[in-house]
Amino acid sequence: MSQVGLDIVVCVKQVPDPEGPSSSFTVDEENVRVVTSGIPPVVSPFDENALEAALRLKKAGGGRITLLSAGTKISNPVMLKALATGADNLVLVQDGSLDYSGTDSRSTAALLAAAIGRMDAYDLVLTGRQAADTNAGQVGVGIAGFLGIPAITFAGKIDIAGDKVVVERVLPDGYEVVEGPLPLLVTVSHEVGDLRYPHIAEIKRAKEIPVARWTAEELGVDVKGEKVTELVGISAPRISRRCELVEGDTQREAGENLARALRRDGVL
Repeated sequence: MSQVGLDIVVCVKQVPDPEGPSSSFTVDEENVRVVTSGIPPVVSPFDENALEAALRLKKAGGGRITLLSAGTKISNPVMLKALATGADNLVLVQDGSLDYSGTDSRSTAALLAAAIGRMDAYDLVLTGRQAADTNAGQVGVGIAGFLGIPAITFAGKIDIAGDKVVVERVLPDGYEVVEGPLPLLVTVSHEVGDLRYPHIAEIKRAKEIPVARWTAEELGVDVKGEKVTELVGISAPRISRRCELVEGDTQREAGENLARALRRDGVL
């Protein structure tokens, strides 16, 4: 831990805007992937929750926030917006091997962990509870495993008490309070709240922040060698509709016929 607060690493993933129209997403079954058209990239909203949690910790106790992202083509404007909210550094791991079919949760976690290990210092690593595109929710705890540090998941609130982190974990029927020692990884849930909007002056400041760019080879990670899962198929849901008009000479008879039809189809 630095003398002025925590060294916080926030992992942020660039994804197609999940608010885009469904008509802009198509399934390429032959190449086993989802193709987007006209959808701008954004930081995964769950990772924005993690960044907001980091900004609150920095405001409360000082420190430094480093954003870390990995991918093939990372948009400068997308990362600039995240930086402008109050982050201090940006590390990009850009590599042609990080395409849709070349990675899985394990290989991504191995790569991000190697990048974090290369940094000068880190006390707290924050990730979103899951990515907004794959929704796997495995990379965060995977990073902790590769780094050999404890992890706490589904944080709705994070506080620092001395050399410990106090986390309110979100549960289906409430929450529980968990403490963990530093260094620690925490996956952050959306209950933390939305990411703040940057001001114009902060955007100008962010443009001056130097960006470190690394590759998987420089980090000593064979991404494809770390991959352990294979996506064998993907398809869009097929929806069929059937309409049957139930009649009767009287309302009572029509009701009885409807009940019989519903029972026949297993609804009743």
